[in-house]
Amino acid sequence: MGNLDGNVIGQFLLFMVALIFSLSVHESAHAWMSNRFGDDLARLQGRISLNPAAHVDPIGTLLFPAIAFFTHAPVIGWAKPTPVNPLRWRNKRVANFWVSAAGVICNFIIAIVAGLIIRTLGVAHIIVVTQDGIGLSSESLIAEGALKLLLTFFTLNVALGVFNLIPIPPLDGSKILQSILPPTFESAFEALERFGFLLLIVAMFTGVFRAIFSVVMPIADRILLIGA
Repeated sequence: MGNLDGNVIGQFLLFMVALIFSLSVHESAHAWMSNRFGDDLARLQGRISLNPAAHVDPIGTLLFPAIAFFTHAPVIGWAKPTPVNPLRWRNKRVANFWVSAAGVICNFIIAIVAGLIIRTLGVAHIIVVTQDGIGLSSESLIAEGALKLLLTFFTLNVALGVFNLIPIPPLDGSKILQSILPPTFESAFEALERFGFLLLIVAMFTGVFRAIFSVVMPIADRILLIGA
């Protein structure tokens, strides 16, 4: 039982390291892109930074993810929202698209980099990568820890990227869609924002997110193993 508890705690620590880093990159990307379009609000608040202290929300980044990890409950985590002032953006609709998409793009980049490192370790025979899955080629504790961390980064960032693309306010997907659709939809999005949190709760507890990830994650895993 002690070994089992130790393994669970170890997995939890790897999960939290990956989550905090990934959310920090996500929010920092929003801040950096907003600054590029003329809004320095987030930059002046120190949000263009990978320092977790600038982005961690005690409840959303620490408590809720811990509850989700240990109970497998459908709980949503979050970081401190990046403050932006759209009135200062140059070309508001274009800025809205790229500022919203920046975090998602960075999550997918992290997932791709983690996947490429995994495949490189497979080519180097440090780990074993086959169509049946990924495993260790030795009993090295360092290799085991590195593989678990890389797989956590890969899985987590695919999940974060896909989750944030869902077009429900305040997720990035709603802002991306808003910037693509004609201005006549602005009032509809403003009305939708008032019920965004409620819609997220409903989607969470009715299994909508679980259904999405049950399709997306196996596809991501198959892509990771292409050519193995």
